[in-house]
Amino acid sequence: MMQKTSPVAVDQVDLPASSDVGTYPAPGEDALWPAIAVEAGGSVSPSLYNADLAPTRTKGRRWTAYSIFTLWANDVHSLGNYAFAIGLFALGLGGWQILLALGIGAALLFALLNFSGFMGVKTGVPFPVMSRISFGIRGAQIPSLLRGAVAIAWFGIQTYLASVVFRVLLVAMFPALAAMDKDSILGLSTLGWIAFAVLWVVQLVIVSFGMEMIRKYEAFAGPIILVTMAAIAVWIFAEAGGSIAWSSDNALQGGEMWLTIFAGGALWVSIYGTFVLNFCDFTRSAVSKKAVVRGNFWGIPINMLVFGAIVVVMAGGQFKINGTIIESPSDIVQTIPNTLFLVLACLALLILTIAVNLMANFVAPVYALTNLFPKRLNFRRAAWISGAIGLVILPWNLYNNPLVIVYFLGGLGALLGPLFGVVMADYWLIRRGKINVPDLYTESPLGAYFYKKGYNPKAIIAMVPAASVALLIAFTPAFAAAAPFAWFIAAGIAAVVYYLISDRRQRHDDVAGDAIAVASTH
Repeated sequence: MMQKTSPVAVDQVDLPASSDVGTYPAPGEDALWPAIAVEAGGSVSPSLYNADLAPTRTKGRRWTAYSIFTLWANDVHSLGNYAFAIGLFALGLGGWQILLALGIGAALLFALLNFSGFMGVKTGVPFPVMSRISFGIRGAQIPSLLRGAVAIAWFGIQTYLASVVFRVLLVAMFPALAAMDKDSILGLSTLGWIAFAVLWVVQLVIVSFGMEMIRKYEAFAGPIILVTMAAIAVWIFAEAGGSIAWSSDNALQGGEMWLTIFAGGALWVSIYGTFVLNFCDFTRSAVSKKAVVRGNFWGIPINMLVFGAIVVVMAGGQFKINGTIIESPSDIVQTIPNTLFLVLACLALLILTIAVNLMANFVAPVYALTNLFPKRLNFRRAAWISGAIGLVILPWNLYNNPLVIVYFLGGLGALLGPLFGVVMADYWLIRRGKINVPDLYTESPLGAYFYKKGYNPKAIIAMVPAASVALLIAFTPAFAAAAPFAWFIAAGIAAVVYYLISDRRQRHDDVAGDAIAVASTH
């Protein structure tokens, strides 16, 4: 069957008046809506297209292998990841077993992220637009908003956690400020509000300058984080007398050990279940597929093994010193006796947390909101709205409420595996990478991604059993043993169901988006 194509139609639409904020192209060669519609062979709808959602031109892209690497240099070394990996030590895994668990997860992630990243390199579109391929031009709001909702909540929570480190820094530098950390206003002390507000504004200012500024910040932060974490590991190694404990007192053995190793590797992938979904938000500006592979190689398997070695030294060194198991590097930082080094370490942790927040929890909701209101929002406006939501939800109260973390964020997170399964099965197995990029921006019923009133029923049908299984595993104690593998199970079910119910005989056109592309300012 021939795939439907859009009729030729021209929408005379002007770029929004807000184009002077810097994220829209300047009037001239990029403000070419009517010409775009003609060259694309179809109507470009203003409700689906703006300069932030448009595909990026191949020429002029700026994300190199180093840019991709620094994403992982920051994100892998996040405090949350250290807490997870040190938790494996607490569960009874020894040094080589932790490295093996992380190595298994890294190998899987390397493959998944390459497949996800290649989609962005080819099409040049962000995740909400990429979702239109499998879910339809309107149905794409489902995966986009789910991913964005998880990210906004975690943006607020991560900013709060960074503000805790900031408070330690401020009190270390100005002890008199400790008096401002004893009251409570809506669950946060006066000093806590000041620290949170400062970090909140800093992040919003960075994001206001767009993805290019995020790229520059990640490139700046990456080396600092690697050097800082390595320095902390060397210091704790010296404090432990030049040797470490290779395991805790409750070392696992036999089948239980191997199950924990594979469960740790699977959970390591699940942690990045959000990122493998919207990795195209970054690779849409990558210079080539080779740059993505090289950046992922040094940033995932190599960097993750370095991360694992630092974890083993930190956890094993501290355990040898006093028999305790730390929860994160911040526990070690607080014990540094020298005020100057304490301040420098806290600054590095703040730089790290901001870097992680920008890439993992800011970009996704910004694009989701832009996709929801493309006529009214651009990258900068959507960033401020995302930040405002992250503030008004009072994230410190969310973080301190286990029910919210488990049932709300845990429930939303459980749905990301099925989303990934549908998107990847549709792109790689059904379409084999053949995408009609201009049709991603047309509301014509004859468009390739219009489906039924803009929704693809088959994608939603495939989601139902996969999401049901994911939620069942996530919230039913009887399935606790399967919980570490829930992401894979749900993604697999969604992919298989979608593949079986899709029309695999349909012909798919491969049309580049050059005619409607904009200069890469990302």
